[in-house]
Amino acid sequence: MRKLVYYIGVSLDGYIAGSGGEVDFYPTPQNYVEWMMTEFPDAIPTHLRAHFGMDPDLPAKNWDTVLMGRGTYVLPDEHVESPFSHLKQYVISSTLDQADHPGVEIVSGDPLELVRELKQREGGDIWLCGGGKLAGQLLDEIDAMIIKSYPIVAGEGVPVFTGVFKPTQFVPVQRKEFDNGTQVTWFDRA
Repeated sequence: MRKLVYYIGVSLDGYIAGSGGEVDFYPTPQNYVEWMMTEFPDAIPTHLRAHFGMDPDLPAKNWDTVLMGRGTYVLPDEHVESPFSHLKQYVISSTLDQADHPGVEIVSGDPLELVRELKQREGGDIWLCGGGKLAGQLLDEIDAMIIKSYPIVAGEGVPVFTGVFKPTQFVPVQRKEFDNGTQVTWFDRA
């Protein structure tokens, strides 16, 4: 069965982005970027792949499907109609119109139903790209997390999870550390 994997960057104080959707404050040294391009090429937006010297048509390695909340998909300063065209893209939104966004599939219904249906289909794992509200709604279906923890405090922003109080245990299974203090930790549901 396919897994839902929450692969996300987070500040020391638990934010995945600033209050305006900013993520450019995360420290990303060259060796870290090179590692990410090798280990998680699916997470590099299609329109940025050439900039990093990657083949835009590189086949999927980790996932073949991506889920995004509206706030993750429609960034305030830069909107890309099909940010991960190398993957099947679903955007969970009750306000976006499918006709205005032909590069992705807009889902206005229950995201839990969608994930449960996707898990039953053939294919690779499913990447939960963000945001925190969607992650909170899908907590019961998250099978694994890959958390990129950056040594920086954001102060405020988009929390890694939002929702109701619901302690859910995950266990660390692997960790990689970088010279600048960034850590990547893999977690499986306990």
